Order: sequence, then C-alpha cells, then structure tokens
Amino acid sequence: MAESDFEPKIIAFCCNWCSYGAADLAGVSRMQCPTNVRVIRVPCSGRVTVKQVLTALEVGADGVLVTGCLEEQCHYLVGNLYERDRIAKLKADLETIGLGGRVDMYFMSAAMANEYIRVVKLFIEQIRELGPSPLAKDKEA
Repeated sequence: MAESDFEPKIIAFCCNWCSYGAADLAGVSRMQCPTNVRVIRVPCSGRVTVKQVLTALEVGADGVLVTGCLEEQCHYLVGNLYERDRIAKLKADLETIGLGGRVDMYFMSAAMANEYIRVVKLFIEQIRELGPSPLAKDKEA
C-alpha cells in the first residue's frame, strides 16, 4: 500500500453520558464524520483501562482516542479525571518506546457534536502523519 493510500484505523472509547452523545448527535445531524473511526461506548471514560488501549493497538488500530465528559461534569464525579491521568502516563510511556502520538484524550459534552467531529478529524490527521502502526504490520484487518 502506498503511503498516500494509508487510511488510519481508529478506535474511539466514548463515555456513554457525554462524548457518545456528541458522536450520536453528529450522526443524527448528518455531519460529515470520517468512516475509519470505530466507536466503543463505555459507561465512563474512567472505565477504560491501559490494557484495553494497548489491546486495541495490538490488534490493528493505528490510534486510540478516549473521550469523556467535560472535566468538572463527569456523571461519576471524577472518572474522567482518573482517566486523564492514566492516559497522560500511558502517552509518556508510549513516547519512550517509540509509539508516541497514537493515543489521546479529549473532553466534551453531549451537545458538542461539532467538537467531536473536529477532534476526530484532528486525530486522524495526526495518525496519518505518523503512518501505519508498527504493531499492526502483520495484522491485516
């Protein structure tokens, strides 16, 4: 596959209460959303484990996006803050081993469909610049 033909495979873990609502609102509003993102709905972004993120990368995702409620508005009080810290540490660890830039986290409310689309497009461009994940080179999905 030529580098210009590369379309990243993205897994997005979306909080049921806010960011999944934003993704859903984008869909029902018929906003143009890239089709290479697969959304996994989770009860709270704080429930996403490092193992789940690493497994997504291992089985073929080129990038993993975690999205949650706005920082002071988590329905489970601080789940998104725990996840923010977990993702920050994971990002630093991935940078150390040469996989930096493949994981990120964003916060949004259910009414922020435009923000969801903006974040997804931004993340896809970031992954496109990095190229295919070296972890997925032997795994054709």
